[in-house]
Amino acid sequence: MNAESAIDAIARESYGRLLAYLSVKTGDVTTAEDALGDALVEALRRWPEDGVPKNPQGWLLTVAKRRLIDNVRRNVIRERDEVDVRALLEDAQTASAQKDGFPDERLKLLFVCAHPAIDPGVRTPLMLQTILGLDAHRIASAFLTSPTAMSQRLVRAKSRIRAAGIPFRIPEAEEFSERSSHVLDAIYAAYSAGWNCSAEGGNAALTAEAVFLSRMLVGLLPGEPEAKGLLALMLHCEARRDARFSETGTFIPLIDQDPARWDLELLSEAESYLVQASQKKMPGRFQLEAAIQSVHAARRHSGTIHWSAIIQFYDLLLIATSSVGAIIGKAAALMENGEPELALETLEAIPKAAIEDHQPYWATRAHVLDRCGLRDAAGTAWRKAIGLTEFPALRAYLLRRSRESSPARGPGDRVQS
Repeated sequence: MNAESAIDAIARESYGRLLAYLSVKTGDVTTAEDALGDALVEALRRWPEDGVPKNPQGWLLTVAKRRLIDNVRRNVIRERDEVDVRALLEDAQTASAQKDGFPDERLKLLFVCAHPAIDPGVRTPLMLQTILGLDAHRIASAFLTSPTAMSQRLVRAKSRIRAAGIPFRIPEAEEFSERSSHVLDAIYAAYSAGWNCSAEGGNAALTAEAVFLSRMLVGLLPGEPEAKGLLALMLHCEARRDARFSETGTFIPLIDQDPARWDLELLSEAESYLVQASQKKMPGRFQLEAAIQSVHAARRHSGTIHWSAIIQFYDLLLIATSSVGAIIGKAAALMENGEPELALETLEAIPKAAIEDHQPYWATRAHVLDRCGLRDAAGTAWRKAIGLTEFPALRAYLLRRSRESSPARGPGDRVQS
């Protein structure tokens, strides 16, 4: 692997862990970001000539911390700053030399981003940027806002962390309830982003990082059923990763996948976490979504899908959350249960402003209209869905379905399906 490829891989795989470690040590996300950015630039300058170091993460950590020390020495405000940076350098040298590397502080940073002092609307975007290194443009697209506006909100949030003196620590038990939901949302948003692009050259490491963080959270919160529900949901999705595309790259929707290609070990692990979560008798969003996945997974043994059970779970999910995704999922299940007219009625109840540029809605609507025999209206929906589809394999699938103009077999391979 050449130097540039190595730097790119490390930036994808270790950025969040490096930034979290530096942020915890400095108490300042912005300063840590600047130092890590300088270290990556230095690596681009030196590694092509010097070669990739044996411990590249440790090398970056050491350079970043030296940048922090240089910055403080140029702008000394308090005597304590000098003491802190000396300890920081000594700690960097120790951590860089350790066989097991430096501590993973990402959960601490996640909980900082979920602090009540941070605007609720920017908590999840802040987690996505700091922990997973997503840029403001990608985050803005996911949250239907402009990159400029998102950048400004993220900058203000980071300033707020320092100004409010938010401690970088795992919160006490009584604080979990108000912060954990935001952490779970951010992990799932990261997983969804990786899942939706990983099969076509996107950031596959994103899903692995999300699953890893979810496992850490389950270890931290063994009694929290929603943490286990989220992990069960993602493991169910991971179990069918290899079945999503044919050997030639053709997209295969969930309902048409060969269950024999699903990973039985991951399915069993997902079911185990879901059972553990259900024992608390506190059903929440992620447990219900995992339960929907579980019904689909049962096809591996029974050969059938119990759509009525899926509809019941969606009804419960819509009590917990009125999300557009849940409504669309219910409509798809109604269609497959032989109720296309009711499915269309369900879709048409969604406010137009919420679905104008929402690709899963238009793909599902096209399938439902086809099933209702409304070919002209279906054609319009197919074209809209195709125009909103980024990934070539999924676009090719929708084009093929639109040409066939026959009853659809499923709404597409969404994480919720």
